[in-house]
Amino acid sequence: MSRVVSDDLGGEVRLPDGPVTRVVSLVPSLTEAIAATRPEALVGATDWCTHPADLDVPRVRGTKNPDRAAVAALAPELVVCVQEENRELDVRRLREAGVPVWVGVVESVDDALRVLRTLLTDVLGWPGPGWLAETVEVFGGRLPVAAPGGGPTPVAVPIWRDPWMVVGSRTYTSDLLGRLGMRNVFGEHPERYPGVPVEEIDAAGADVVLLPDEPYVFTADDGPEAFARTSTRLVSGRLLTWYGPALLEAWEELRRSG
Repeated sequence: MSRVVSDDLGGEVRLPDGPVTRVVSLVPSLTEAIAATRPEALVGATDWCTHPADLDVPRVRGTKNPDRAAVAALAPELVVCVQEENRELDVRRLREAGVPVWVGVVESVDDALRVLRTLLTDVLGWPGPGWLAETVEVFGGRLPVAAPGGGPTPVAVPIWRDPWMVVGSRTYTSDLLGRLGMRNVFGEHPERYPGVPVEEIDAAGADVVLLPDEPYVFTADDGPEAFARTSTRLVSGRLLTWYGPALLEAWEELRRSG
């Protein structure tokens, strides 16, 4: 017996009739979510899947260059991907090799909550985990919080340098910042991750530039020195970009930036 589910891009995926027991995750956020829910079902992950810290499963290279043969050799009942982090080519080649792949689309906090609920309960067929119920309670339908001292704190979030790039519109990160009492000064930019000269970032009206440690690893010696007008703060890239269990940590840590 089997069942057919649809992913966020309309692809149909055939799964066992019952809970899925073998999953390969090509998305660090979803790897952490699966490990926090049913770790025994996780049989493979990428080199970038660094949480939980004690995760001990076979690695299949990166999110954008997975070893497809290694993935198939793990005999997964499902491979999980998202549109933003994984290549359409890899999804297509895995499917052509007979490997079931489910693809989510995450461009907001609401998208993230929907993908987590759909994947863990409807697709994988597992009981809803407590951490997800708590996350939904904190974020589900919640309007942006009031920042201490009044309105939202304007911020900018570079994600790369040489060339400089920032978080723009229609992104999970920009929406998360708004929920936490901040306003992305590039949140109305027509591009999702635009290239912006550092001088323009510095003059964009942010009260603080948040410098994450991924995908570019900004450090105390690499990043803050580029900004003459604007204060900077080093932050965890995981808290800015990973959904799943990281959402609750972001609620506790990042709203203090407001």
